[in-house]
Amino acid sequence: GFLKEGEVAEEGSTVGLILDKSSFYAEAGGQDADLGTISLEGGGHLVINDVQTYGGYILHSGVVSNDGSIAVGSTVHSEVDYARRKNVAPNHSMTHVLNAALREVLGEGCDQRGSQCNDEKLRFDFAHKSAMTTAQLRDTEMYVRDTIEKSLPVSSEVMPLSDAKAIPGVRAMFGEVYPDPVRVVKVGEECSVEFCGGTHIANTAEAEAFVLTEETAVAKGVRRITAITRGAAKKAVEEGIKFAGRTTTLEFRNVDTAPDLDKLAGALRKDLDAAELSAALKSELRARVEAVQKKGVDAKKRLLAGRVDKCLNLVKADVEQALADGKKSLVLNLDIGADSKASQKVIKAVQKIAPDMAFMGVSEEEVGSGGKVLCFAIVPESLMKETGLKANEWLKDVLDSVGGRGGGKPGNAQGQAPNCEDVEAVIAKAESFVNDVVVAA
Repeated sequence: GFLKEGEVAEEGSTVGLILDKSSFYAEAGGQDADLGTISLEGGGHLVINDVQTYGGYILHSGVVSNDGSIAVGSTVHSEVDYARRKNVAPNHSMTHVLNAALREVLGEGCDQRGSQCNDEKLRFDFAHKSAMTTAQLRDTEMYVRDTIEKSLPVSSEVMPLSDAKAIPGVRAMFGEVYPDPVRVVKVGEECSVEFCGGTHIANTAEAEAFVLTEETAVAKGVRRITAITRGAAKKAVEEGIKFAGRTTTLEFRNVDTAPDLDKLAGALRKDLDAAELSAALKSELRARVEAVQKKGVDAKKRLLAGRVDKCLNLVKADVEQALADGKKSLVLNLDIGADSKASQKVIKAVQKIAPDMAFMGVSEEEVGSGGKVLCFAIVPESLMKETGLKANEWLKDVLDSVGGRGGGKPGNAQGQAPNCEDVEAVIAKAESFVNDVVVAA
């Protein structure tokens, strides 16, 4: 509740102060409140973390610190964090310019639906039915950048509300109630005229740089743009240049000498998604990276197809030899990657040549990588009845030895292990199991 005469708020207390006058900007018009401190009588201070307007009064909220105390009637000294406000001002001014840019690019239907400006970024909500295209994002960003480069003056004037409403091209927030008289902020002669009580820069050049980092949906028919200015924007521009260079370097990689081109592109895409840079540039670079990734995947498919054809010829020869040697089972180390479709081709080839033979194939995704390994097995019904050998039990015994998992039926089973350092040990395990079952029978 309210402190009464004679009551004191001590250190650690969270309080709200109403002063006879204030240099703090209360949150309004989409601009975050000022932060700072209020020095107290007798030492200590109040760390201000919020400033709001209630019933025509400005309420300064904060925590009493440094052995301070405060009571009704105390004399205090306000110390606004002007360095922070200096970084808020360009973001607020650029929301006005962004509003004008969107009307230029999208047309008059993109009315403002809200905004927020602080010392880190600006956010602008507007009416629009669909996501902006990459070209629209680029044009909007360039409009604001051009306005900064033109060094247009930013001025303000307080005037009667009726006179302000009569200004050609003036913009006001839909549904907002404005005071009379009202403050009008103007950017250049023709760029922007808006009702606004916030803090602003004196010239657009003070914003230094502008980057539109994101455009998303917040509600049906409402879109949101997030952007940055000054040092943060300059850093984002540098990030964009860096990622454009990395993308170009990747595009020039020879797919025949870079077997992991798809993975390199995937890693770059992940880094790109996490980076803060121009949304338009990010969209363009994503498309280029995805094209490289597709090229890498297609090349792998062609390479794998050649490996599979070569492997099928070797399998046929090995199965024919095993059949000639009177073997009832065969385990082979294959080179078909972790391609389950290729494993079906191998199975069909084996069944065509030796329909009564049990077969297991083991194949590394990348030979010698110690990574993923594919394992599949078939057991003909005749051998199942004769020996009791089952493909799913055989597969489980083998994959359990390397932390893998699989499934299937007694006649046909398949699975994988995420890591396999010793494929030969897997082959030996498979041969040992099948020999024990078949010989014992």
